Amino acid sequence: MKILVLNAGSSSQKSCLYEIIGNSLPDRVPQPIWNSSIDWKSKQLKITTTEIEQQIQLDSEDRPKGISQMLDTLISGETKVLNNFEAIDLVSHRVVHGGTEYNRATKIEPKVKQAIADLIPLAPIHNPANLEGIEAIERLLGNVPQVAVFDTAFHAEMPLETVVYPLPYQWFEKGIRRYGFHGIGHQYCAKRAAQILNKPLKELKIITAHLGNGCSLAAVKDGKSINTTMGFTPLEGLMMGTRSGSIDPAILIYLLREYNFNADSLDRLLNSESGLQGVSGISHDMREIRAAIERGDRRAKLALDMYVHRLKSAIGSMLPSLGGLDVLVFTAGIGENNPIIREMVGDGFEFLGLKLDPNLNNTATEDSVISSSDSSVKVLVINSAEDWAIAAQSWQLITNNNNNF
Repeated sequence: MKILVLNAGSSSQKSCLYEIIGNSLPDRVPQPIWNSSIDWKSKQLKITTTEIEQQIQLDSEDRPKGISQMLDTLISGETKVLNNFEAIDLVSHRVVHGGTEYNRATKIEPKVKQAIADLIPLAPIHNPANLEGIEAIERLLGNVPQVAVFDTAFHAEMPLETVVYPLPYQWFEKGIRRYGFHGIGHQYCAKRAAQILNKPLKELKIITAHLGNGCSLAAVKDGKSINTTMGFTPLEGLMMGTRSGSIDPAILIYLLREYNFNADSLDRLLNSESGLQGVSGISHDMREIRAAIERGDRRAKLALDMYVHRLKSAIGSMLPSLGGLDVLVFTAGIGENNPIIREMVGDGFEFLGLKLDPNLNNTATEDSVISSSDSSVKVLVINSAEDWAIAAQSWQLITNNNNNF
């Protein structure tokens, strides 16, 4: 079965094509036979196959046209890997917000598209991009089955004490609640950790740390998400690349009253001008933050220290609901590639018996254990493999095969 995955972001469009052979999923993440990414700002399209890598300038700023040009590289030119679009058996989409109704991979029908559209006010950047991809496939590939895999789904069964905000209850009834995000990656990493450790997932108490430009934690117990740091929107929780994470809400009231902020300027401040970028004044990229620290930049050092402090505090807040900790997983760009962050976090939990092996931490590759042999808590670095997780969930839905991935 050939599965095309479309993973739309606010400023990018990532896509890949997997081929699943036989009646079961492979034990390890396979390499896609075709991979593409679009940077909408630069209008650059990058295509990678098993034999070639190519950069292409998009003909138009129009996103649907850009997606069409991207998909044409599947069947034409040097990057051709298919004779025609009919060779694609299934198309899977990452959809950021599924609300309360969609808690698993779902075949896309008109009512599902309408639900994604209805949730645009809660995900104004991402859900429209998800719909663009769905509609582009409808135009180009006709009636090929399409599946939505929702970023919120893994968190849909969190307990009410985690979900409900301490506001008048009527607002919860109107949909103001904690939804959580990065669920596709958190779910995959928890399952992959159990696989690596050769232990049943339901027997493990796990915290997964998705640390990229966006950051979140998930507490996983009995194989389910019982808590997460993101909430009504992806703004809540940890300090991130350009997002503030959780702050005193009265600050917003103060800015409205005293500095003539409005909804748009508050949105820009909290989502685009804060976090590592805002504190350092240099960059949202942790690599540039670390380079600035080596030059003696004090604000860059403050940004790093704040980032780690808030991360450790959030990890600590999840321990009581888990009733302990068996596994800590680092994933995504910073989590997978920054041993210093992992070391700084690990130092805060030595009281739990958590011990990193310095050599393993500094030389970690994807999907590896970096804790010492006598550590009470296993610490892992896992490639988030979000696109593969999307393909696997869609395959399981269509084939009605619930084997683990």
